[in-house]
Amino acid sequence: MAIDYPDDYLAGLIRELCMLPRETEWVEFKQSCAAPQEIGEYISALANAAALCGKPSAYLVWGIEDSTHAIVGTTFSPHKTRMGNEELESWLLRLLSPRINFRFFEMAMDGRLVVLLEVERAFCHPVRFQSQEFIRVGSYKKKLKDFPEKERALWRIFDQMPFEEGVAAERVTNEDVLRLLDYPAYFDLMNIPLPESRDGILHALANDDLIRAADAGGWNITNLGALSFARRLSDFRTLRRKAMRIILYRGNSRIETIKEQMIDKGYASGFEALIDSINSLLPSNEVIQQALRKTVPMYPELAVRELVVNALIHQDLSLTGTGPMVEIFDDRMEVSNPGIPLVATERFLDSPPKSRNETLASLMRRMGICEERGSGIDKVVFQTEFYQLPAPFFEVTGEATRSILFAPRLLARMDKADRVRACYLHACLKYVNREYLTNSSLRERFGISTKNSATVSRFIKEAVEMGEIVPYDPDAAPKMMKYVPWWAAPDRRNT
Repeated sequence: MAIDYPDDYLAGLIRELCMLPRETEWVEFKQSCAAPQEIGEYISALANAAALCGKPSAYLVWGIEDSTHAIVGTTFSPHKTRMGNEELESWLLRLLSPRINFRFFEMAMDGRLVVLLEVERAFCHPVRFQSQEFIRVGSYKKKLKDFPEKERALWRIFDQMPFEEGVAAERVTNEDVLRLLDYPAYFDLMNIPLPESRDGILHALANDDLIRAADAGGWNITNLGALSFARRLSDFRTLRRKAMRIILYRGNSRIETIKEQMIDKGYASGFEALIDSINSLLPSNEVIQQALRKTVPMYPELAVRELVVNALIHQDLSLTGTGPMVEIFDDRMEVSNPGIPLVATERFLDSPPKSRNETLASLMRRMGICEERGSGIDKVVFQTEFYQLPAPFFEVTGEATRSILFAPRLLARMDKADRVRACYLHACLKYVNREYLTNSSLRERFGISTKNSATVSRFIKEAVEMGEIVPYDPDAAPKMMKYVPWWAAPDRRNT
């Protein structure tokens, strides 16, 4: 929901719902029956029913007579209702899984109190309340497990509808579309002229599915439109936690925070500002080139850009209460995003990318923000090798994916894990380029002279013993040995 609804909008919405001939699977009317347990079950049922009916939201309205839909008023006040010492809204949110967005509105209509509960549709999987899933069957609330055909239909919808197609703001006026979205940035990034008329601007945004005509007039701003071009993501209640956080720590731990910043702009329109903000916090080194001192960033900018854009487009947007994050320490920077990757971390470099958010990724590729498919991690590894940095590290922690770049470190200070990881990623990079890891190529990667080739042979032996790389031809002469990642072994490729 983009903005706080004015009373006239809410009154119009309620009267529109009352004009329905009967309750529907996504609209329920009540007078004053408001047991908290039942409200929680209704939120689950309505969220799932809205997804099944193709509606962005569902509604529960108190103060409406069920049979006539007349406004009769209610004694229920959600903001005064508590469960023990806990506010009703907080209690409901804690027991919902996933924690979808819902809002209560209280207003006077015809001199009587009416309460509207707006519930966001379910995404990715059914909404549960106290570990139980509910659904609306006609005008009745039922347990989803008792209606397997509806459960199957719901899962088909989840499989077919990506998050980007969801609605971030409903029934928005022409003026509010242009106020909420940074439309000049869209035309600038697409390298097309800005239309002279407002209708031309709206038509172009609709053609790229950034907005969509609403059933009852106005526009629905899609999640794709808001995520990409929001002037402020915080204007969109369901997307507030999707803004990128940047945290600078003192030292190498999370004990002391020096600075924390939230980049509130859309991912496309705010990307360059995001990168500038990160670079301004990253440490730098002074080097001497041709007798002149020059300040250079500690981390290759291209590697930083690729990891940041990967975090944005590969995150699991259905996870609530969390978002992408960049953390900067003295000895490393960590880029994390919600969601377990669809590709195993050890295969990031060679596997074709599988994106949960292909529409968002495609849009950002068209704007030149993303590189071509599958080239991002290749570039990260190449850049760290070119600048002879420790190899990057990719891991899954809980329900998040984390990529780590390490500050420059002398080879003598790299431990065995650092060396083995560097050997493995070097073998991966060589393999995807139809080449092989050799003693010579690894010497170049580490900046080791020819006379110290025995040292590199020891590194290779460590990686082989750890099972990270294997000889391409075990029978080759020692000086002709070539190596590939474990998953590219000849016997594995033939199976």
